[in-house]
Amino acid sequence: MKYKSKLIKEFFEKGKVEDCPIIDMHGHMGPFYGANYSYNTPEKMVNEMDRVGVKMLVFCHHGTLMSPDIGNAPSIEAVRKFPNRLRAYCGVNPHFSDVVKKEIKSFKKYSDVYVGFKFLPPYQEASLLHEGYKPVLEFADDNELLILTHTWGYRDNCGPKPVRKLLEKYHKIKLLIGHSFHDEWDAAIEIAKDFKNVYLELTAVLDNRGVLESFVENVGSQRIVFGTDYPWFDHHYYIGSVLGADITDEDRKNILYRNAEKLLKPFIKK
Repeated sequence: MKYKSKLIKEFFEKGKVEDCPIIDMHGHMGPFYGANYSYNTPEKMVNEMDRVGVKMLVFCHHGTLMSPDIGNAPSIEAVRKFPNRLRAYCGVNPHFSDVVKKEIKSFKKYSDVYVGFKFLPPYQEASLLHEGYKPVLEFADDNELLILTHTWGYRDNCGPKPVRKLLEKYHKIKLLIGHSFHDEWDAAIEIAKDFKNVYLELTAVLDNRGVLESFVENVGSQRIVFGTDYPWFDHHYYIGSVLGADITDEDRKNILYRNAEKLLKPFIKK
């Protein structure tokens, strides 16, 4: 490695790094069909976060994204149970316009819970350009909110083309590109260069060696946020991958918590 690291030494000795509090910007919670998670309740997840040194998780409950009748109630309950450890994205399904309108109307009521919105286009069989997302995008743009959206490769519903069209219209949202167009890394870099309100998110990115180094070199570590899809993936693996990348400790701190702190600052009252 080109750079020496104090963080790596402490991580391998203690299993976490005291002066580098991790903020995970891409999480979930609750059961999910066809999968079994040992940690899927707020209590179990926070206990595991303690073990690995994750200060805060920003998540959207699985039920919210798939079941409008459940809505965001589980996320609200979890955040209010652990207000110093959890924040939520307001999950929306573009096929249920009445529910979406209600979520937008009640968003500010839950200012202690929400930091923005979560989109999941392919699972919801919709494009990012679906009309059902439009009122959410307008509201988020007016209020300079975060939006975490699932992206993957060159898919028509959540690839670089619809993301670029979205960003050409909405300039004030802070768009977290979930999975960074997995395997289409050059496209992720191009979009991050072209739009300063874009952040590359690392879930599933770190299964490819060299990608993080390329992101840092071409975009800068100030535009990358740490995420794991927790509980889908393991925090130790993901933190270890960032620590093992050939970047500086200052880059690692930007990615693991500093950038997230800046993004979350308007939404977290001390």
